[in-house]
This record gives sequence, C-alpha cells and structure tokens, in this order.
Amino acid sequence: MKKNLLFVLAFITGTAFYSCQSVDTWQPLFNGQDLSNWDMHLGTPLDGFEDLASKSTNETVFSVVEENGEKLIRISGEVNGSLATRDTFANYHLQLVFKWGDEVFTRRNSGLLYHSFGDFGEALGTWMVNIELQLMHDRLGDTYLMNNTYCETAVVEENGSFRYSPGGEVMPFSIEHNGQLVNKSTDAENPLGEWNTVDLYCVGRTAVHVVNGRTVMVNNNTGLAENGKITPLSSGKIQLQAEGAELFIRSMQIRRINEIPAEVMQ
Repeated sequence: MKKNLLFVLAFITGTAFYSCQSVDTWQPLFNGQDLSNWDMHLGTPLDGFEDLASKSTNETVFSVVEENGEKLIRISGEVNGSLATRDTFANYHLQLVFKWGDEVFTRRNSGLLYHSFGDFGEALGTWMVNIELQLMHDRLGDTYLMNNTYCETAVVEENGSFRYSPGGEVMPFSIEHNGQLVNKSTDAENPLGEWNTVDLYCVGRTAVHVVNGRTVMVNNNTGLAENGKITPLSSGKIQLQAEGAELFIRSMQIRRINEIPAEVMQ
C-alpha cells in the first residue's frame, strides 16, 4: 500500500504543470515524425513465437512508416511491448485514431492503457500497472483492470459476465471484487482495415470510453484495491500495447478538460 500511495503522490506533482495548460488546446502525443518523445519496452514473448521475440528490438516493434504520403506509427505486434508517454496526465480528453494491419501473430489484440504507473513489467510481465481501454478486435471499448486497479461501473449480468449499462446496478470491479473485466455496452467498431476513432475522457476518478462517437463505457471511482481499502487513482502515463498483431496509429492527441461533456455521459 505504501508503494502505491507514493506513486499516487508522484502523479499529483507530475501533472501540476500539465494542469495549467489552456483548456481545449489539443497537444499531439505523436509528433508526426518520430517516437523521440516516447519510452519503449519489450516484455514477454507471444506463445509460440519465442524465437521471434529474441530477435525483436524496440526499433522493429515500434516505428514510423509512410502510407499514402502520411506518416503513421506502426506497432508490429511480434512480441508483447509498451510504447509509453514520458509525461503523466490528469483531467483530459485523449483522442486516438487507429486501424489494424494485415499481419497477425496470435490475434488482433492491443490496448490503450491509462492511469499507468510504476515500472515496466509489473503488469503481466510487460506493462506498467494501468486501467485498460481494450483495443482488441471485437472487444473495442471494454475495460480490463490490470493488477489491483479498481473501478465502479453500472452493469447488467449476462451469462456470468458483466456488460456496461447506464441503467444497471453499480458494482465494484477489481481482482478482489467482481473481476477485472467489464464488457462494453455495444459494438461500435468499424470493419477491419478501416480507421477507428477512440476518445477517452478522464476527469477526477471518472473515465469514459467512446468508440467512433458512441459511449460504450463509464467507469467511476477509479482506484487501487489493496487489503480491503481503495486508494484513489486519477492520473498517470499513457501506454499503447504491442500484443499479437500489426497496428497503425494515424494520430494521438490530448487536451485538458474541466468536466466531461453531458452528451458523452448519456
């Protein structure tokens, strides 16, 4: 618990400068040229691709390529890995535009990992501890709570799993509560090969997942569950996963907000 509290305090001081930025001013996280402002980490191999992982480098897994005159981030997906911001963020609207490539090693899996903290490798042997906005094909918009992260979400139960529903029962989720997975309310993903726009709104301890203009998840009271207590978690770094398939990022930008728009919460 003490270690987690120290990280939370570090977030508060680390996000102070960002919180002074102008409201509604978009700041690109991808500069359109290179990945010089990102940290990279390669973790565990994909099952059945151990030899490929041993040959992988940061530069082969995370790169900038050109397609139709446009520069894109390419994540190869040949090994589990993290592309992470160096800054921490709180009270923001983040927008990510991505599509799947043709190369698949295990399955089309990735995630937008927010409120990330700690060291690489602490979560599933590869990533920083985080809350995941799932990018996996057919699961786009789900919540997955890595390690001991926590949220409270309105859900309905279906066949032993839980789906976000605005009028549902508010339940706690974590490894200590009702599980680490909350399914999205509806499938808003575009067909394979087409671009998807994902908007993530985080204000205080509320996080909203929006897929192609449709709100599919609202998580409240985000935190860390440990020894029966909940420590608030409302800020952190942003990570993108390499996790089994080729993925392209067209743009990724962020801006400070003071509140989540009412229409997004509906």
